[in-house]
Amino acid sequence: MDLLALADFNLVARHGGFGKAARATGRPKATLSRRVGELESSLDLRLFERGARSLKLTEEGRALFERTGALLAELDETASAIASGGQRPRGRLRISAPLLFSQTAMGRIAAGFALKYPEVRLEVTTEDRPVDMIEEGYDLVIRVNPDPDESLVGRAFLRDRLVVVASPDLPRASGGLAAPGVARWGGDRQTWHVKTQGGRSTIAIEPVLALSMLIMVRDAVRAGVGAARLPISLVAHDLADGALVLWGDIDGPEIALWALYPSRRLLSARVSAFLNFLKQAFPNGTPDELAAYIGR
Repeated sequence: MDLLALADFNLVARHGGFGKAARATGRPKATLSRRVGELESSLDLRLFERGARSLKLTEEGRALFERTGALLAELDETASAIASGGQRPRGRLRISAPLLFSQTAMGRIAAGFALKYPEVRLEVTTEDRPVDMIEEGYDLVIRVNPDPDESLVGRAFLRDRLVVVASPDLPRASGGLAAPGVARWGGDRQTWHVKTQGGRSTIAIEPVLALSMLIMVRDAVRAGVGAARLPISLVAHDLADGALVLWGDIDGPEIALWALYPSRRLLSARVSAFLNFLKQAFPNGTPDELAAYIGR
C-alpha cells in the first residue's frame, strides 16, 4: 500500500472533502483526488461516495480511516522525534477515565502533566463504560478492576478498598434489624459482609436513598441519613476528623485502578510520559495517596 496515498486519503477524510483538505494544507485539489483514486484502484474498493456537493466515507472507507489514522500519527510523531534528536513527548493524548477518579484527582493530575509537557495536547473524557480504544481513538484508558483483555496491556497504579461508614449519630442495627442505607443504584434490602477487628459479620441494610454518584452518596452519609459502602480514600478525611465512623471493611476483592493501552501499538513517548507521571503521583499506589487529592 502506498503510504503517501494513504496519508492523502486520511487528510481528505479528516477534513471532510478534497477542497477543504486542499485549502487547509496548500496541496492541489487535483493531486489529492488523483492520489485517493489511485488508492481506491489499488485496493479495488470505493472509499468515498461522491455527490455533486458532498463527499461521504463508505463503510470500507470509514474502517480504513479509523484503523490507519492513529498509525500514521505515530509514524509522523516518530519521524519528528528522530528529527529533533530525541523522544520528546508531543502531539495529542486522548484518555478515558472513570467518573470518581476524574472528579477527585484527574483535574490536578492533568494540570500538572500539561505544565510539565506543554507540547502534549491532553484530552480527558469521563465515562465508566468500557470504551473501544481502537474504534474511538483513545491512546490510554483508566479503568477499575478491568476484565482480562488480550488486546490491552498496562499496569495497576492505584489500589483502594470498600468500607462501610456512617454518621456517629446513626445507631448500628442489631438483632436482625436493618439499618437505613444509601445505595448507589437502589434496590431491595441488602446484606453487607464486613471484616472488623472482632472478625467477620453481616450488616442488614434497608436502602432509603438511591443516588447515581459516589460523591453524592458520601454527602448523604455525612448528613446522617444512612450507612453506605464507599472507597476508603473518599472518606479518609471524614474518618480522621470523626465526622464518620467505620463499621467495617467490605469482605471482598480490593479496588485496583489500571492504566491500559493497546498491546499492538508501540508505546508512544506521550503515553509513556503519562504512565510515569501517574507513578510519580502515586508512588506506592495506596488509598492515602489518593485521599491527598480529595478535598475535605
